[in-house]
Amino acid sequence: MKFKHTAPLEKIILISAPWPLYSRPSIQIGTLKSYLKKKFPDLKVDAHHFYLKVAKTIGYGRYRAISERTWLAETIYAALLYPERQKHIEKIFYKHVAGKSVLREISFETLTKQIQKVSETFIHTIDWGGYGLAGFSICLCQLTASLYFIRQIKKQFPNLFIVVGGSMFTADATRNLFKIFPEIDVAINGEGEVPLSRLIAYLNDPQCKKMPPVKGIITAESAEKKIPTAFHQMNSLSDLVPPDYDDYFELLQSFGPEKIFFPTLPMEISRGCWWRRKQKDGRSSGCAFCNLNLQWDGYRSKNPAQVVSEIDYLTTKYKTLSLSFTDNLLPLKTSRDIFNRIARLGKDFRLFGEIRATTPESVLKAMQAAGMQEVQIGIEALSTRLLKKLNKGTTTIQNIEIMKYCEMTGIANSSNLILHFPDSDQKDVDETLRNLDFVLCFRPLKRVHFWLGLGSLVWQHPETFGLKSVFNHPNYAHIFPPDVFKAMRFTIQSYRGDLGLQRKLWLPVEKKLNAWKKSYDELHKGPRHENILSFRDGRSFMIIRQRRLNGQPLTHRLEGTSREIYLFCMQHRSLKRILARFPSVGTDKIEAFLKMMVNKKLMFQENDTYLSLAVPANPHGSTSTSTPPNHIEKLF
Repeated sequence: MKFKHTAPLEKIILISAPWPLYSRPSIQIGTLKSYLKKKFPDLKVDAHHFYLKVAKTIGYGRYRAISERTWLAETIYAALLYPERQKHIEKIFYKHVAGKSVLREISFETLTKQIQKVSETFIHTIDWGGYGLAGFSICLCQLTASLYFIRQIKKQFPNLFIVVGGSMFTADATRNLFKIFPEIDVAINGEGEVPLSRLIAYLNDPQCKKMPPVKGIITAESAEKKIPTAFHQMNSLSDLVPPDYDDYFELLQSFGPEKIFFPTLPMEISRGCWWRRKQKDGRSSGCAFCNLNLQWDGYRSKNPAQVVSEIDYLTTKYKTLSLSFTDNLLPLKTSRDIFNRIARLGKDFRLFGEIRATTPESVLKAMQAAGMQEVQIGIEALSTRLLKKLNKGTTTIQNIEIMKYCEMTGIANSSNLILHFPDSDQKDVDETLRNLDFVLCFRPLKRVHFWLGLGSLVWQHPETFGLKSVFNHPNYAHIFPPDVFKAMRFTIQSYRGDLGLQRKLWLPVEKKLNAWKKSYDELHKGPRHENILSFRDGRSFMIIRQRRLNGQPLTHRLEGTSREIYLFCMQHRSLKRILARFPSVGTDKIEAFLKMMVNKKLMFQENDTYLSLAVPANPHGSTSTSTPPNHIEKLF
């Protein structure tokens, strides 16, 4: 690629277009800005979190409703990008607007005109000629918005160097990109810090007339020659400095008092997924449905001291205490140390993070003590048979156990249950329905219909999962012109297979999930929060209280060894371990007791493993089973 050098590169602009969560600054452009400022002290880097301006213009509630659904988000700017296709595009908008009352109050045409006005104002008030490079971070829900801005800006400033990156442009997603959108000069594959800094160095070198091939950078020429894409990422995340969110907060402070709020700060501890790793045959393991980690090679995490230092710095600088960890999976080995250190900062944090179902109770307690209020756990299924198909590496009893731990610690569990996964069958559904009966006392899981992600294991090996063919999602055919739809590969894919059968199979589960949410919400009405299934411990006996939606609570009293066995199974235990722990009790008596507990839905059984389901009514009370019972009561 040849460069057009007019002057030394003194200023660049980074842009995050709608529709990320408006209440958070963009960690992508915030991290890039701080890294580039460290690398090039004399370079001025402006970061525009433009989506916040759009949110303020159309109203935060309306913006949130759009940003929560991909197809709503992509239709708005698609109508501005391709005005001749507005009739096709608005059909998709109205199809997905159901349940969003705040959007039914405004027409699609009025909404697009509002957004066009604020977007054009933004374009016309920026001195684009003063920048040598414009970089766009493009993730889910940002595709059509970013392409609209790129096309409009390039019309006025054809020599402005345009760079795109983010999760929407990795590997297969860049196919034919430069032919269809010639306004784009280069795309970055994978994380952007090192490739972008190399690119800036070349652009700023007047002796360099042509950029040599650079790992992590895709050009029209390399795409034409089908040169394999590669990553060029940091070996260690210790090279990172805290994100620079100054531009976001300056924009927010420019709003009137009624529009100002306390944002949540995005923060990363790690990149990649330690569950996803390359195997000997060159394939990648990991969850079969996931395509969230295609932009990274391997898994890297910051050391605990660096994490805590950054958290302390960011919350002090921006005077807010809400943090969202953007990691696809928090590190397992160092998490306890990290959250113990966070707790010692003495700040009243409100934290969110994504964790694996195998996270130990001790780590969850450390998270709660540090201020973790909400987690998303990789549960995905309540059928071990289905979990194997999903390649989760977990079991149902592990999923239920961590759901219980969340109930015990008071951490909100906002996890998903995937329905319609290809090749799932009646046995998977039946197992799910059986196991749902045991978790009705815990916070409901959110139903999520399976969607095929570009680059996921299901997409890479469709025949393994019973798919006959894979292709772009049909909604893109309404959004984009036919030539673009045929030439591009989009993040959301579709397939020919057993989708109709899956919808029919999983209908009983959908109905049960709806009933679960309704009963849970009803039982948690009122000012006093009480767990649905809880126990109070009396040292030699315990009383279990089982609240019911349409009836008086049931109570159960366990004495002596009955109590000890129940407490011993607060963590899932095999029958072998239970028998070994209570050798003086006959096997028949123990098995009869366990069977009774399972029948009453007070314990969960998977094969020969058992888990007690009740949580302490007093979460600070002791449930230790280290001291043997003084005597054995009759089991009942």
